[in-house]
Amino acid sequence: MLQIFYDSQDFFLLKELEKSGPKKGVISQSVKDVIQSLVDDDLVFKDKIGTSVYFWSLPSTAGNQLRNVYSRLESDLKSSKKRHAQLIDQCNALKKGREDSDERDEALAELKAIELKHNELKDEVVQYADNDPAAFEEMKKEIEVAHSAANRWTDNIFTVRQWCANNFPQAKEQLENLYNEIGITEDFDYLEMAPVPLSSVGG
Repeated sequence: MLQIFYDSQDFFLLKELEKSGPKKGVISQSVKDVIQSLVDDDLVFKDKIGTSVYFWSLPSTAGNQLRNVYSRLESDLKSSKKRHAQLIDQCNALKKGREDSDERDEALAELKAIELKHNELKDEVVQYADNDPAAFEEMKKEIEVAHSAANRWTDNIFTVRQWCANNFPQAKEQLENLYNEIGITEDFDYLEMAPVPLSSVGG
């Protein structure tokens, strides 16, 4: 359709374009939509003179438009490269402090110890439940403390993950790899505290 304008460098009514369109492989029923698309892209101009609407376009118009698009894409590419470099730096910064260290090993060991203690206390509660209600209540409190401590660690980890996801959405894959490296896998979740049998307490 643009070639029709370039060949004649003239003004056209829509009806004239609908007649010329099929010669360029565009069916007449689609000419109106095609022309409107070209107008939206600033490749064809239109103006109302009297009761008629005229359309026109010059070869230089397309050239200028393409140059503008090229400049915009080139600018977007530079911005994307800059953002990519920033994300790489941020990813590297996130890795700092997460290398294997005594402090990290101690923290993970403490979390693991809390989980083991939690499981041990659950087993002991079952034994005490049938014998000593007072001991049972004390053990129950210890379980709750251990359970809260374990889930507090878990909650802190989830909070950090959410913060990273919100601030570095484009580094999702790098972050997931980082989580796997430090042992935070897909099955990582809060500890569930099973209900303690109470039927025989004090009975």
